[in-house]
Amino acid sequence: MKILLVEDEPALAQFIKKGFQNEGYELEVAFDGQMGLRLLKQNTYALAILDVNLPFINGFELCRHSRDLHPRMPVLMLTALDSIDDKVTGFESGADDYLAKPFEFKELLMRARVLARRAGETSARRLLRLTDLELDLDRKIVTRAGKRIDLTTREYSLLEYLMVNQGKVLSRVDITEKVWDLHFDTGTNVIDVYISYLRKKIDKDFEPKLLHTVVGMGYVLREG
Repeated sequence: MKILLVEDEPALAQFIKKGFQNEGYELEVAFDGQMGLRLLKQNTYALAILDVNLPFINGFELCRHSRDLHPRMPVLMLTALDSIDDKVTGFESGADDYLAKPFEFKELLMRARVLARRAGETSARRLLRLTDLELDLDRKIVTRAGKRIDLTTREYSLLEYLMVNQGKVLSRVDITEKVWDLHFDTGTNVIDVYISYLRKKIDKDFEPKLLHTVVGMGYVLREG
């Protein structure tokens, strides 16, 4: 299990990291909010533990960002701010749990295990993935590199069909019959048009390119 800790006190961060490593967990540390946000954009974690009083981006704001990037990743706020108002702010920011400093490591470990287990139980949702492109079949949400991509109903259906068959070259006839539920009309370029729409949304601003044209044969979704 990979955990992100964002904590600006080096001694405390090292103490927590060592404790989790001794329990067999992989823990990555960021020492300020900007670094934490960068890591959240680059990686997927089973759990994030966030301090509140962080340089550059505070923990509440970072928690809100994490909800946009990884909606189902549990977040535990770890902070000296333990008033009711602070806790309310934390939960309103999207936190799943709140532990005040000072704390016993055993309690932190227990809470982390509970959150990760619950997330694992709920993450049995249906997902389609290719590198950093993810399609959530239950919530009809598409993200790439943690960034949400808005698609029309037809674009979503096209992407879903391509992802279900990733690595397989799909002809225009295949796509028309499966996505449009129509017999293929050789005089229409609707497939090419929608492939172009989709490519602009999932590939234009990202690397590697995933949606490829196989000349004379069709289209394929694959890495490289």
